[in-house]
Amino acid sequence: MIRVMTGNGERRIGTIGLEARTASREEIPILDLAPLFADDPAGRRGLAARLREACTRRGFFHIRNHRFPTDALEAAFDAAQDYFALPEAAKMANHVSRSSNNRGYAALLEENTNPESHGDLHESFDIALEVPADDADVLAGKVLYGPNQWPAGEAAFRAALERYHAEMCALSGKLLSAFALALELPEDYFGPLTSKPLATLRVLHYPPQSGDIDERQIGIGAHTDYECFTILAQDDVPALQVLDASGEWISAEPIPGCFLVNIGDQMARWTNDLFASTVHRAVNRSGRERYSIPFFFGPNYDTVVEALPGCVGEGQPAKYAPIASGEYINGRFAETFAHYGDAGQA
Repeated sequence: MIRVMTGNGERRIGTIGLEARTASREEIPILDLAPLFADDPAGRRGLAARLREACTRRGFFHIRNHRFPTDALEAAFDAAQDYFALPEAAKMANHVSRSSNNRGYAALLEENTNPESHGDLHESFDIALEVPADDADVLAGKVLYGPNQWPAGEAAFRAALERYHAEMCALSGKLLSAFALALELPEDYFGPLTSKPLATLRVLHYPPQSGDIDERQIGIGAHTDYECFTILAQDDVPALQVLDASGEWISAEPIPGCFLVNIGDQMARWTNDLFASTVHRAVNRSGRERYSIPFFFGPNYDTVVEALPGCVGEGQPAKYAPIASGEYINGRFAETFAHYGDAGQA
C-alpha cells in the first residue's frame, strides 16, 4: 500500500502498481452543460442535481456542450507542442524561478506533487490572470497576482494561451452557477468571491515511459488539486488515473468533445468534504508524447474559504479552520515546487 497526504491533511490509501482498469460511465459520468446556456431554470436545476451526485460520489466528471471554441482548444495544443520542442536554453530563459508569482517554464522532475515520490516526469509552462505590476494587490505583496512572463519571439504561443485562459474563465463562471445551485445557494453566490480569481493555466508535456517503471517517478505523482476545480483538456493519449473509494486505480480515458473536471481541495473545504477532492496521477506508458492542458480555478486571493451555509450544522461541525485562498495556495506551492522559495531571484 502507498500513502498520499492531501492538502487538507487527509491520508488516502492506494494500491501499489501502475495498472488501472478503464472507468465506466457510471464511475465518471458525462454532464451536459446545455441548460447553462438557455433560459431553462428547470434544466439548470436538473443539471445541478446531477452535478451534486457526481461531486459527492466521485469528484470527477466529463462535460459536453460546454461551448468552448474548438479553434481555441486546437491552437493551444499546437502552441504547446511547438513550445516544448524548443531548445532547452530557450525554455529556461523563462524559468519559473525568474517569476515572483510562479509563472513560466519548469523542467522535468522539478515538481513533486507526492512527497513520497522522486519528482514528476513532465515539463510545464504556467500562466495565470494577467495583473499589472503596479496593481494595488501586487504592490501589497500578494505574490500570486502579477504579470505573466512570455518567451521572446513566440507571439502565437502567447496569443493562444491568453485566449484559452480568457475562454476558460468564462466557462468557469458558468460552472460556478451550477455549483451554487448544487449547494442550494443563489446562482450568483460565487461571483463576488471569484471576481479576480487565482486561475492558473498550465500546458504540460509528458514523455513516454517504458520498461520497468519506478512508481515513485511517474508523469505526475498521486495528489489532489489545490483549487476549487480543474478543467482538463487531454489529447488522445491515455495516462490519467483516478483512485476510487476501494483504493483501486481507474483510467479516465479522454472522450472527444469533452473536458474532464475534478474537484479540488478548496471546494472540499468549502463544502466540508461533501464534495470529494479525489486522488489522481498520470502514467504515460503509451510509447507516445502526451500533451494536456489543465485549468485550475480558485477564488480571489483574499476570499476566506470556510464551510458554506448548508454544509455545517448540528452534529456536523466544520472540519477545517477558515483560511484565505491566497494563503492556502501559497502553502501548497511551497510544498510542491523546489524553486518556489527562490521565486524572482534568478
